[in-house]
Amino acid sequence: MYHLTTDHQLNASCNNSLPFSNWTVRDDALQLPTFTTAAKIRVIITCILCGISAFCNLAVLWAAHRDGKRKSHVKVLIINLTVADLLVTFIVMPVDAVWNITVQWLAGDFACRLLMFLKLQAMYSCAFVTVVISLDRQSAILNPLAISKASKRNRVMLTVAWGMSVMLSVPQMFLFHNVTIIHPEDFTQCATRGSFVTHWHETAYNMFTFSCLFLLPLVIMITCYTRIFCEISKRLKKDNLPSNEVHLRCSKNNIPRARMRTLKMSIVIVSSFIICWTPYYLLGLWYWFFPEDLEGKVSHSLTHILFIFGLVNACLDPVIYGLFTIHFRKGLRRFYCNATTKSNLDNMTVLTASFTCATNSLPLKREVSPASQDRFMLSSDDNHSKAEGVFQPSRAHG
Repeated sequence: MYHLTTDHQLNASCNNSLPFSNWTVRDDALQLPTFTTAAKIRVIITCILCGISAFCNLAVLWAAHRDGKRKSHVKVLIINLTVADLLVTFIVMPVDAVWNITVQWLAGDFACRLLMFLKLQAMYSCAFVTVVISLDRQSAILNPLAISKASKRNRVMLTVAWGMSVMLSVPQMFLFHNVTIIHPEDFTQCATRGSFVTHWHETAYNMFTFSCLFLLPLVIMITCYTRIFCEISKRLKKDNLPSNEVHLRCSKNNIPRARMRTLKMSIVIVSSFIICWTPYYLLGLWYWFFPEDLEGKVSHSLTHILFIFGLVNACLDPVIYGLFTIHFRKGLRRFYCNATTKSNLDNMTVLTASFTCATNSLPLKREVSPASQDRFMLSSDDNHSKAEGVFQPSRAHG
């Protein structure tokens, strides 16, 4: 994190001096960052991830738009997380890539303040929407009879999540500014130098940001899924099922199958967030408390790798949707087929293109719509459960 700057070495160099009123600095001992080989590799990988994430997440939005007839609060949660991932894709990734290429900040003071605000807001929104998903799954499992209130409850939680992501990011606009170094050469950077009276003020702000951005969401997620696990275990004990039947029957007898599938999807989403970002945030903690040790023991290549590993999370979410959600998977398949067909048509003659369109359109007339397939699957699951004498809600969209 390191205030989400590009190079923590420069940020440390710019912030280790006493407060000053003039933003033009003369520092003979300062080592300016350069566009190293590790930074070049970081830029290449970041651009690749940006393209993959943009394609996948836009495909999810396209699939959600084409499937507009389905009214599901889970779908709303997925769309919100997709929008948050797109903010990371179109703000965090491009800014990071360009900043590594230019090394210094060339966009001016206003862009410095605005983009630092937007970068942190994008990361806050990803964390907070993931928390909302965890809270929604907890409510769906612990209080299944309140499913009718889920849409209204989620709207409130999403509003709070987006509002807090904006509010908590506002300080970035006042802390970051252009800092110009005149020796050994003119060099301008977007940093927080001079914004904190003492070093412990900066550490306190960093810890507050770390707590809100990662630690608090992590605690809430772990608490939610611990309660879910305890509730499922309690239901299994009540049923007195043999140990060899627990895994096979838990999704049928205790929790409606559609709700269990959504629960598994949310667990994978949360796990992806935790696995991708934990190493980077732990390195940030080390930097805030022991910056001298970090400089001597950790190479810049490792910081590049860990940050890129965190960005992978934005690419994984749409893949997870496709694996666990039937209508999104089919929508993504249609998106890919339409894109492929359009590309092929551009390279064909008019006659060949007409023949291809005619032949490709035949199976589509017999294809069952994704919504109908979902309804068929849910109804068949319900009938199977009813045949076993087990109660399930007729609409299990949890």
